Amino acid sequence: MKKINWTLIILVLIGYVIGGFISTQFGILDYHNDFGLSSPVTLDLGFIVLTFALQIRLSLASVIGVIIAFVVYRFIR
Repeated sequence: MKKINWTLIILVLIGYVIGGFISTQFGILDYHNDFGLSSPVTLDLGFIVLTFALQIRLSLASVIGVIIAFVVYRFIR
């Protein structure tokens, strides 16, 4: 079983979030595409109602943030 490298996962998430923040707040590299469900899917089982929704906004700035996160990971590893 392969060991999960949590440092890489956290750095990639931080890079994605910072890139998305820069994209939305400053308008720099704001070319984006939305992936996912446009409306949530509801599953009513009678005693519980489950609602599923997932949407990812992939912008050019967030991709650059993820690439920078990989480069930082290579330096700290």
